[in-house]
Amino acid sequence: MTAGGDPAALGQLLRSRRERLVPADVGLPAGLSAGRRRRTAGLRREEVAVLANLSATYYTFLEQGRPVRPSVQVLDALASALRMSAAERRYLHVLAYGPGSTSDPAPGASAPPERLDSAVADLVQRLEPLPTLVKGRRWDVLAANPAARELFGDWSAGPPGERNLVRWMFTTDQAREVYLEWEPEARAMLGRFRLSAARYPDDPDIRALIAELQRDSEHIRDWWPRHDVAAIGSGSKKLRHPRLGPIEYSHVVLQVADHPDQNLITYSPAAPPGPGL
Repeated sequence: MTAGGDPAALGQLLRSRRERLVPADVGLPAGLSAGRRRRTAGLRREEVAVLANLSATYYTFLEQGRPVRPSVQVLDALASALRMSAAERRYLHVLAYGPGSTSDPAPGASAPPERLDSAVADLVQRLEPLPTLVKGRRWDVLAANPAARELFGDWSAGPPGERNLVRWMFTTDQAREVYLEWEPEARAMLGRFRLSAARYPDDPDIRALIAELQRDSEHIRDWWPRHDVAAIGSGSKKLRHPRLGPIEYSHVVLQVADHPDQNLITYSPAAPPGPGL
C-alpha cells in the first residue's frame, strides 16, 4: 500500500465498474475500430481512457494496481467516465489517497477505542418507544433502547465482539425474519459498511471483522469483491415486528458531532401499527 492509498483495491474498483458498462451506456459505438470483435465484458480499457482523456497505458497502470498517484482531476474524470455514484466517487478518492481525502472527518489509520457519551446513551433511552440505537465505526451496537432490542434482538446479551450489525445481518436467521426484503437491504448495508471501513484500511479490528465475515458468510464472500458502496442516509424499511407483524418504518440517521464515526438511528412507523407500540 502506498502512503495513504490502496492501489490494488483502486484497480479492482476501476475494473469492476468498467466491466459493468457497455459502449451504449456511454455513447460509444460497439468498438473503437471497424471490424474489431468485442471479446471482453463491458468497456475496453482503451474506451475508458478515451472517455477520461487519459492515455491507455496510464489507465492500464491504474487498473493493474501499480503505485501511481492519480490527481484529483484524473479521479473525477474516471468517475464521470465510469458513471460512478456520489458514494462510489468518495470511495474512489479514499482508495487513491487514503482516509481524509474527502470532506468527511479524517481519522487516523488506526483509531482509538470507542466511547459513547453518556448524554447520547441517555437520548437513546428517552426516544423510547421508538426503536433507537447507536452504531460505531466498526458498526458495533454501542447502545439500544428496549424497543430496538425487541425489534432487532438483544445485542447486549451476546459477547462484545458479536454486537455487530453487519455480523447480525449476514450470520443470523433472525435478520432474515426481521427484514422483509433481506437481500437488497443486506447488499445496501454491506455497501455502507464498506465505504465506512475504507477510512480505516489499517485498523486491525476492522480487518479482523472483514476476515471473519468473509469466512462465515457465503454472501459476503460473493459480494465483497464487487466493491459496491452506498452512502449512509435516512429512508424507509419494511420490517417484521415480533409482536405486531409487518410494519413499514421510516428511519432517520444522525451523526454524533463529537464522534463523527458514530451514528444514532431511530425508527418510527410510517403509519400507526395499532395499539401496543
